Amino acid sequence: MADIHAHYGPSTLYPPIEAYDTGFLKVSAIHNIYYEQSGNPQGLPVVYLHGGPGGGISPSDRQYFDPKFYRIIAFDQRGAGKSTPPAELKENDTWALVSDIETLRTTLGVDKWVVFGGSWGSTLALTYAIKHTERCKALILRGIFTLRQSELKWFYQEGASHVFPDAFDSYKAVIPEEERGDYITAYYKRLTSADPAVRREAGKAWSSWEMKTSKLYVSEEMVKHAEDDTWADQFARIECHYFVNKGFFETDAWILDNVDKIRHLPCVIVQGRYDVVCPAVSAWELHKKWPEAEFHLIPDSGHSAKEPGTTQQLVAAADKFKTL
Repeated sequence: MADIHAHYGPSTLYPPIEAYDTGFLKVSAIHNIYYEQSGNPQGLPVVYLHGGPGGGISPSDRQYFDPKFYRIIAFDQRGAGKSTPPAELKENDTWALVSDIETLRTTLGVDKWVVFGGSWGSTLALTYAIKHTERCKALILRGIFTLRQSELKWFYQEGASHVFPDAFDSYKAVIPEEERGDYITAYYKRLTSADPAVRREAGKAWSSWEMKTSKLYVSEEMVKHAEDDTWADQFARIECHYFVNKGFFETDAWILDNVDKIRHLPCVIVQGRYDVVCPAVSAWELHKKWPEAEFHLIPDSGHSAKEPGTTQQLVAAADKFKTL
């Protein structure tokens, strides 16, 4: 079903809670991922997949779920957040992350879980579900991103630049004129530079571009986040690494081409109409491929999960799946 006009329900974020369990899980010779559990230890498991890649989790991510009902599991993907080593690109790809989700599931003794992901988190959630359908009870997806070249070119080359020309000027200023025919490649060169100053400048500019464009009304708090050297380095380096490698997918439309494998799963898709980071065309194409999924196109939201209409639909989706 499709809800184009998005009648907002009464749902709001649940109150802040603390994690009852935290730890690190060794997933490769060099990578250790940070994970946490909160809510009800005996509750319905839900795994929260953060964006980026490289964005990391935050305490507010727990608040989409009823803590009395859900066992809320979240983790920092390879190189992100508290996971170590930070911003590491070796042994860091989509299939490694899918494997990490399974390693975490078995380590924590989970049979099946609800999978929640937005932006890159939606990419990873869809990919995981396609590969491990039998471990998914339901999906909650936001800001659909299928990592096709058309999506990357829209945001990082030309497209979103026409909507946020002021922010794009700062993004392109880091790159010399002769390299501007391919910003992703030009940024990757700098984000993998041996010169810390070059890497830092590129990391902040790349991260700032996304932070300035993620909400319908620009959030100064998000923009300031991009000034954090460590976070910007993790976010920019890992994102650019995945994008220059085309998400490590076999084909450009791999996700959409494999949706039939998961159409039997309950799913809610929430998309901001004015999302310029992950434009609505991808969510719309997913909706057409997966008409059984509940679809909400929020008329007054951009990309962020923290915009009112989007937040309400995400919380409502998690509340709905309490009946699974």
